[in-house]
Amino acid sequence: MLSRTADSLFWLARYMERAENTARMLDVNYQTSLLPQSAGDAAQGWASLLSISELTIAYQTRYGDVRPELVTEFMVADESNLSSIYNCLRAMRENARAVRGTLTTEVWETTNTTWLEFRRLLKEQLHQRDPAAFFDWVKFRSHLLGGVTVGTMLQDEALQFLRIGGFLERADNSARLLDVKYHAPREAVGDAVDDYYHWSAVLLSVSGFEVYRKVYSNVIQPEKVAELLILNQGMPRSLSYCMTRVVSNLAKVSPGHRGETLRQANRLHAELQFGRIDEVFAAGLHPYLKQFLARVNQLGMDISEEYLR
Repeated sequence: MLSRTADSLFWLARYMERAENTARMLDVNYQTSLLPQSAGDAAQGWASLLSISELTIAYQTRYGDVRPELVTEFMVADESNLSSIYNCLRAMRENARAVRGTLTTEVWETTNTTWLEFRRLLKEQLHQRDPAAFFDWVKFRSHLLGGVTVGTMLQDEALQFLRIGGFLERADNSARLLDVKYHAPREAVGDAVDDYYHWSAVLLSVSGFEVYRKVYSNVIQPEKVAELLILNQGMPRSLSYCMTRVVSNLAKVSPGHRGETLRQANRLHAELQFGRIDEVFAAGLHPYLKQFLARVNQLGMDISEEYLR
């Protein structure tokens, strides 16, 4: 496969996954903002979202004060924000068009229709009128594209590069989503009842509420939520699950090859596979997630350098 084709497939999947996970992070903040809390705590939540997304400076340059409707606009529809859902879906569609001959008709039509419908919803201002419905739409379109991709494409290198990109991006964004909660000062958390609803919102945003109940069968505890989203190998959005898929697909596109990129991916995967949540908290969850994000970012650059250029 030509490296430029593999690169377009890799980024096609990353951009769709990034759009979905941006919607998930916004959804967490939107749901928790509906809880009784002071104006300062609410503003801190939205500021934390910008901080963990590394968008604080860009946002302040454009809008100034942190306001929920402006943060939503910035992260959904602002063309100047390269990480906005608008730019992610546009880039996804452009990468799909560049490799149109590699994709099945169903994958291309799903991608193209997603972009066209998104533009219509922006004109209707759905993301401001009914944020929850809009975020659900983005998540649904991502799931639809994932299902169509796996269900119609040949199990060859093209599919492997799509899956590498998608799972690498999911690992990055799952870590960010979890860190949104811990990034805020602990005094902003509130009492046990508020904490319960905050963590319920986090679980619902990753479609993990029922999974949590099935695995732990007890009240929602922050440590257990972190364990589910970091170390549980059966949770589709956990860091461990994502790295398992990244490693297995990397091995498929380079059979017999044991380069430094695959070694680093296996090392990160092994640490998650054999890690314990008490060790994570002993080191500090925020520093742990920050280090994980740095390593995933480096892994993405290494994959681009070794396989896509």
